[in-house]
Amino acid sequence: MTFSARDRVQDLLDTFAVPGANAAELFCDRHPADRTAFTVVGSGLDSRDVTYGELREESTRFAAALSRLGVRRGDHVATLMGKSAELVVALLGLWRLGAVDVPLFTAFAHDAIAFRLQATGARLVICDADQRRKLVPPDGVPNDASPLVVVARGDAFGYDVAFSEMVAGAGAFAGLSTDDGGPVAVGGDGTLVQLFTSGTTGTPKGVTIPLRAVASFVGYQEFGLDVRRDDVFWNMADPGWAYGLYFALLAPLASGARTLLLSAGFSPALTWAVMEKFQVSNFAAAPTVYRALRAGSGAEPGHALRRASSAGEPLTPDVIEWGRGVFGVEVRDQYGQTEHGMVAGNAWHDALRLPLRPGSMGPSLPGWSVDVLSDAADTPAADDEFGRVAINVARSPFFWFTSYVDAPGKTAERFTADGAWYLTGDAGRRDGDGCLYFSSRDDDVIIMAGYRIGPFDVESVLAAHPAVAEAAVVGVPDAIRGEVLEACVVLNKGVGPTEALTTELQQLVKDKFAAHAYPRRVHYLAELPKTPSGKVQRFVLRRDLAAAPTND
Repeated sequence: MTFSARDRVQDLLDTFAVPGANAAELFCDRHPADRTAFTVVGSGLDSRDVTYGELREESTRFAAALSRLGVRRGDHVATLMGKSAELVVALLGLWRLGAVDVPLFTAFAHDAIAFRLQATGARLVICDADQRRKLVPPDGVPNDASPLVVVARGDAFGYDVAFSEMVAGAGAFAGLSTDDGGPVAVGGDGTLVQLFTSGTTGTPKGVTIPLRAVASFVGYQEFGLDVRRDDVFWNMADPGWAYGLYFALLAPLASGARTLLLSAGFSPALTWAVMEKFQVSNFAAAPTVYRALRAGSGAEPGHALRRASSAGEPLTPDVIEWGRGVFGVEVRDQYGQTEHGMVAGNAWHDALRLPLRPGSMGPSLPGWSVDVLSDAADTPAADDEFGRVAINVARSPFFWFTSYVDAPGKTAERFTADGAWYLTGDAGRRDGDGCLYFSSRDDDVIIMAGYRIGPFDVESVLAAHPAVAEAAVVGVPDAIRGEVLEACVVLNKGVGPTEALTTELQQLVKDKFAAHAYPRRVHYLAELPKTPSGKVQRFVLRRDLAAAPTND
């Protein structure tokens, strides 16, 4: 049968975007009860397979217990949980009631959590025991006036509710009937999740994810990642953030694809061990993970990889070359945002796969139409002209974002005046074949003596040097040129900063990119400031460099 991306896009929309769409049915109940949904892996490589039948039974009991606690359709409930079977059961239980999940990243401190709870009016919080302390101010203690908390994977406080008792139908929840007429069908426009943008360029903004959005998530899993039924799929991203939530949880559940959940912290050694023991065949992670694996590599492990993908930050060419040598497959870069999921990329699907072009994040994925607009007008830029990366709304059937929560001004900034284009806030260019090249966030563009310099171009050159582990470049004020470029570099272990190395790096940029774009100064740091999801915070570097004294 001939593959038709257009037909598959419509089929997914007909499944997830229709008025009668039912999240619990689509994520769980329609799949064979004996099929493995997740393999949960511990730090010692111990593992547990969780079937769809188990998820159905446990989430149905949990939904009944939540209902006893007063949770109703449309209520917001926060989840402060690591990757675990309990998290999946909690989400399915919420969606059986038509409630809305508010994901909280486990690396958040109290203030970040409190902001999201207040902004969403969350009715209660479901959290792992080791996260419970973050729900009260530092040095505070829970009391009967505190928000209701359900505690999983550990002991509950006196005022809290035990997740295990809710799932088992024990204690105060004994004898609850789960025969309540079935799960609530919220329809394609019903809200599943309220997530927040990373806040890299301002206050985090609320994004509501409707059930219809899952059509695009499954589309990316098929088109971009090429996850197949017989794959052992592992997306390392944390479900507290968009890429992990959308593509480590929602898309696999919706498609019935088995995936791994590692309930342990990251280390290169553990990652290699998991890949080898479980024979991971399809792997997705942020560039930071690949760089850490490269830096921590010893002997090549045995693995079964046939697909490797990257998202979150542009992937520099040196990592792609390293991947070819170590994995035997190239790492393919793909592009998206919290507000959409993945919209462009170097797709892995056999019918869509093209040869990699250096520095390109690929063309639009099926269901999306991504282009570059001129800086001077809301019209497509010429081939290879730098401009604003934008999404054509009318030509993107997967498009689902409508607005930020209670932020009409921020929403308006994202669309052109006629509403025809969504402005991603990223800068880049498009070649004559429709392949896109990321340059920078709009506010990261460096304009020096009239030249627009994208940080990614220079960072790719610096990262290729054998002494460099990571690099970020920013513009700093200059009385003559307006801005000049400076680099912040993290060196590999065992390498120390020297004047000779600085000169070498400057010359490398002159030789490999452009003479005018070399870094006027190179600053050597122990680490780069990043968001919890791994994105480099260049605004922090600009701020710190501006405050630092100079010897000039």
